Amino acid sequence: MEQNPFGGKYSCLIKDLEPDCEKCSGLCCVALYCAKTDGFPADKGAGTPCQYLSPDFRCGIHADLKDRKMSGCLAYECLGAGQKTTQIDSSGGDWKTDPGRAETIFQTFSVLFQLHQILWYLIEAASLTSDEKTAAAVDALIRENQQMTQLPHGSLLKAGIAGHKSKANNLLKKIIGSISAEDPASRQKADFFGKNFRKTNLDRKDFSMSLLIAADLEGCSLDRTVFLGADLRDANLKNTDLSRSVFLTQMQINSAKGNRNTRLPAGLRRPSAW
Repeated sequence: MEQNPFGGKYSCLIKDLEPDCEKCSGLCCVALYCAKTDGFPADKGAGTPCQYLSPDFRCGIHADLKDRKMSGCLAYECLGAGQKTTQIDSSGGDWKTDPGRAETIFQTFSVLFQLHQILWYLIEAASLTSDEKTAAAVDALIRENQQMTQLPHGSLLKAGIAGHKSKANNLLKKIIGSISAEDPASRQKADFFGKNFRKTNLDRKDFSMSLLIAADLEGCSLDRTVFLGADLRDANLKNTDLSRSVFLTQMQINSAKGNRNTRLPAGLRRPSAW
């Protein structure tokens, strides 16, 4: 039975990282810059509502996204930042009812997305170290992260997250160094665009921040392989066991190509587009 890094002491926090569109004001369809070449309906600037966003903040073509090949829409996941932003100071209205606060709301959405992504990585990191000092450092950063996400809009933006992000990155590099066969200090971002890795043993390889667009990973051995921040758009994951790979997110999985034989790490779900 595979260990579930999200089923331990921090399992109560995972629900905050699950998107709930019913409680969101359609922020991903408004706040973000989108390009048609990236699989979105059309080019649009940040802060401009998508042409298919309904008055009730629902997507008017959601049921047709797969048929329309809207890969950008299908891949995107806010990690719960949308409903969290909508719920903070909700008595003050949303971006539509109070246009004067729209920019602040959009900025908050961006910051919360980053914090939720950091939290996802930290929760998994807690399951990857047996060193008490490192585990205590992870726990302290998770508490700090939670305190920041509970701040109101204005206070959150003033607090800044650069320091928090830097501490998290340093800690993640340390943990990756302990499980990877490579030295993260000497490793550089790599471009594996379209590379054929088929059936290669890639156990404990560090793919952090690598470009794996359209790479062929079918049948590879990926035990403790690190995918933190890797670009997996259109990567072939068919018939591949990712169950023991680390630092994967749902958005990475959504953007890749898999099938019913693809095994995913605990906490991630099989995309409907597969």
